Amino acid sequence: MPSYIAFKGVPNDYPKKSTLSRPDVLTSDYVLLKVTASGLCGTDLHYRHADMVLGHEGVGIVEELGPDAKHLKKGDRVGWGYATDSCRNCIECLQGTEVFCPERALYGTANLDQGSFASHAVFREAFLHKIPDSISDEAAAPLQCGGATVYTALTDSAKPNETVGIMGVGGLGHLAIQFAAKMGCRVVVLSGSDSKKEEATRLGAHYFVATKGKSAADLKDVPKISRLIVTTAAQPAWDTILPMMAPGSRIYPLTVSPHNLEVPYMPLILTGISIVGSLVANRPTHRRMLDFAALHNIKPVTETYPMTEEGIKTAIQNLENGKVHFRAVLLPQ
Repeated sequence: MPSYIAFKGVPNDYPKKSTLSRPDVLTSDYVLLKVTASGLCGTDLHYRHADMVLGHEGVGIVEELGPDAKHLKKGDRVGWGYATDSCRNCIECLQGTEVFCPERALYGTANLDQGSFASHAVFREAFLHKIPDSISDEAAAPLQCGGATVYTALTDSAKPNETVGIMGVGGLGHLAIQFAAKMGCRVVVLSGSDSKKEEATRLGAHYFVATKGKSAADLKDVPKISRLIVTTAAQPAWDTILPMMAPGSRIYPLTVSPHNLEVPYMPLILTGISIVGSLVANRPTHRRMLDFAALHNIKPVTETYPMTEEGIKTAIQNLENGKVHFRAVLLPQ
């Protein structure tokens, strides 16, 4: 029986190398991939002690195809992300919102023996996305979750010439800045200090606002924000942020937190502000995101690590300690 190398979560330790087996013959539309790059996402930290293969920002080369695979061929370069299957028959699936399918397969809850921290992976063809030639494996990997997540929130309602706020200049935020700017939006970046102002401006920000220690009165001249993409791990000071929002504006909290979202009640009612839950991209949006990134040369800022036990440990430690400059990518050795 064929085998492959994978790195699995371990209780109270860092991921360890394992040798796993797979069936001799692929069935249905399943595709065998040789992994060529994997992003390290903040969500991976939540599962790093679970008994599962880690990684969900994968890029790989098609090596074998099941009998029902019709759209890919050997040698194709593809990516996959947070969602890897669905029932294909419920209303959500039929209307293209399969990420909310009751039987959806999401990272950490299904396909626990498959992941991008591995030499190979097997996933359904229907949930694989061709990578444009102009995007390298290293650049493509963080787009599979980080890029797809911010692009989904932006395309949900943002329009050209609207003022979009990006809170946080990190792994998600630096991608959101680029996408929003190329969509023709007026981009206002909100960050604690001025330390990332120069880089945010280079990425496409039109306004940069350092919010630490500022009151709502201090920020009254900032352009009113129609769409706010929140990419910070900690909740912002809503009493300061909400006065910056335009009437009828929308707020998208994108980072995962175990805590409740606590927002002042009356400003939402008095100005008609909406808080919108947003997950990762559905498949059409994911593919449009890749095409958009290729067309506009949108690339994550990355630093690379070897896909080894030691390399993964170092990358995780750096991410936990805030030492990764935007996105970490693991490359097979």
